[in-house]
Amino acid sequence: MGSCGRGLMLACCLLLAFACGPVLSRVPRGQQEQQEQEGTLEPPPPLDHAERDEEKNEKYSRSQGEGLPASQCFRCCDPTTPMYQAIPAPQINITILKGEKGDRGDRGLQGKYGKTGSVGARGHSGPKGEKGSMGAPGDRCKNHYAAFSVGRKKPLHSNDYYQTVIFDTEFVNLYSHFNMFTGKFYCYVPGIYFFSLNVHTWNQKETYLHIMKNGEEAVILYAQVSDRSIMQSQSLMLELREQDEVWVRLFKGERENAIFSDEFDTYITFSGYLVKHAAEP
Repeated sequence: MGSCGRGLMLACCLLLAFACGPVLSRVPRGQQEQQEQEGTLEPPPPLDHAERDEEKNEKYSRSQGEGLPASQCFRCCDPTTPMYQAIPAPQINITILKGEKGDRGDRGLQGKYGKTGSVGARGHSGPKGEKGSMGAPGDRCKNHYAAFSVGRKKPLHSNDYYQTVIFDTEFVNLYSHFNMFTGKFYCYVPGIYFFSLNVHTWNQKETYLHIMKNGEEAVILYAQVSDRSIMQSQSLMLELREQDEVWVRLFKGERENAIFSDEFDTYITFSGYLVKHAAEP
């Protein structure tokens, strides 16, 4: 390289030092203010003509953009990194913004039932209440009655068919529940009844009768053949429903069968009465 090339390189170096010198010697603004407060900042060196022009241009550009803050970049490790103040959240007065009370909403769906809790302790007995007023009188007690007692003064002999014993003497026939023409008792008051049959046997003849209930044999009254006549009886209790029938039947003539009586005395009797009504507890 010749002398011409060395001269050109020297000129370039001088020009570069002249251009970058003011920038390298400049102190940051925040550090400059701190040094001014501490009194350690040295007075700036006198500026040459080029530096004064540059500073003037900078002030001019600042005056034009004074309303807009210049954006500067700082490193987080710089001791003079600016701390931005936190902007407080705006406070709103709720009393001013509160509106009128709205309408009541619809009722929501019923929630699920909770678990059954344990039974609590028994509470203390309360004070005794006052005596109540007397109630209205109740209905009159309804009493139910049914009774009959009949007799026969004529003897009766058996034949080829069964015979219903017909009675000709009426001792008691309450409400005419016993029919004297048919010889049967008809139940109009359901319940439990007591019945009794008494007869006089005939000498050398058999006595064979049944107390019947609705066509069925309930009990038998029987006396064997004997040389002398005796009084024979039978009794029982029956539970009857309404329209049930009870009567006395003489057995048919397969055997010599008869009951004795005469017009002067009553040897044959049939009685019955209600013991307990079906509606009673």
